[in-house]
Amino acid sequence: MKTMEKSCIYWSLLVYRDWGLFVAATKEGLCYVGAPNQSFEEMSLAVRRHIPNSHLIEAEENLEPYKQEISEYLDGNRENFTLPMDLHGTPFQLAVWNSLCKIPYGKTTSYSEIAIEINKVSAARAVGTAIGANPILIVVPCHRVVGKNGSLVGYRGGLEMKRSLLELENKREYHH
Repeated sequence: MKTMEKSCIYWSLLVYRDWGLFVAATKEGLCYVGAPNQSFEEMSLAVRRHIPNSHLIEAEENLEPYKQEISEYLDGNRENFTLPMDLHGTPFQLAVWNSLCKIPYGKTTSYSEIAIEINKVSAARAVGTAIGANPILIVVPCHRVVGKNGSLVGYRGGLEMKRSLLELENKREYHH
């Protein structure tokens, strides 16, 4: 009988101004970016939900390239992320998350536009649920999805974080 090998998930804490963001990656790529100042337990539960039977190992050096790109983005010096991601989800979730990655920097879209993009026209509510399950905040830019009327609606990182990220991108857009 084959035993399930535990996946190693490397994690570190990215401290950026008054935010502490847990960041985690497998050997394949970034698999998690948390909400500001959440607990280690929240990260651990979220990572294990997406990658069951995983083992968390603190590894500053493994996460340094990811933390650097996220910090550059938060400083307003990066629009696109280049490091690999290791997303784990249902085929529907993966379709939604891949669609999020196509939203240009400084632009927003709606849940129904994402539903149309993935050919699930009547699935705007399910799209919202999939977006809420996005394990990689900032890098998979779910903050760029707003209500049809432009309102800032739910965000795993909190509306203050969503507002901050959209303001950062809008500020940078005007400087191009």
